[in-house]
Amino acid sequence: MNTVIVIPARLGSSRFPGKPASLILGKQLLHRTWLIAKKVKDVDEVLVTTDDLSIRDLAESFGAKVIMTNSHCQNGTERVFSALGNLKAHPQIAINLQGDAVLTPPWVIQSLVHAIQKDPTIQVATAATQLDWQKYEDFRQSKKEGQTSGTTVVFDQQQNALYFSKAVIPFLRETGIQTPPVYRHIGLYAYRASYLAKYVSLQPTPLETAEKLEQLRFLENGIPIRIILVDYRGRTHWSVDHPNDIQKVEQIIKAEGELIE
Repeated sequence: MNTVIVIPARLGSSRFPGKPASLILGKQLLHRTWLIAKKVKDVDEVLVTTDDLSIRDLAESFGAKVIMTNSHCQNGTERVFSALGNLKAHPQIAINLQGDAVLTPPWVIQSLVHAIQKDPTIQVATAATQLDWQKYEDFRQSKKEGQTSGTTVVFDQQQNALYFSKAVIPFLRETGIQTPPVYRHIGLYAYRASYLAKYVSLQPTPLETAEKLEQLRFLENGIPIRIILVDYRGRTHWSVDHPNDIQKVEQIIKAEGELIE
């Protein structure tokens, strides 16, 4: 087994309890994410991993293979590592697709899969998309209103991440440029298995703890993260972090159509 997609899902989210089972236009959130993952090519298996029996039952009801992990995992990355340890055949590459990624197109995930499969120098990778001025202003406004969802990333000329933040970075002193150099991070990761093991051996780091962004543990320990720029092809990205995000996601699907028919 070479490449697997692992979908971490947990019931006890502090911001949105019961999120995986919540309905979006009549279909559970976790089911939608699994259907998207199943459309990705050049992947050997799609797995759901959880520590909750009700999520296991939900996932199995629509045909997903489930790997149970313990409740001590601190974040999705640790849960992916724990799940891989319970497989008989250990994959070389794992894709961490968050269980609420209902608006992440399969071709975006595909870009990440192909990038790490084709370039052996990439150990950890994640996706980002550039904002146009309208999306930039919308994003800034949501932050002014106190929204914690949404992360930006800055990276060097080799497309290795310099920093991720819940703030909008970089700060723009000039607004006369054609397109803002602001990139929204997509919470989608690809890892080589050896670097997952390295990650879980490290203690949580100060910036990771401050921003509540698990990927900062890699950067604070000098482990590079390659940024893969992706094209949403006119589709809208949105995170499901709170119950009121469900209505927004439903509006987007009604306007743009289903990703998976």
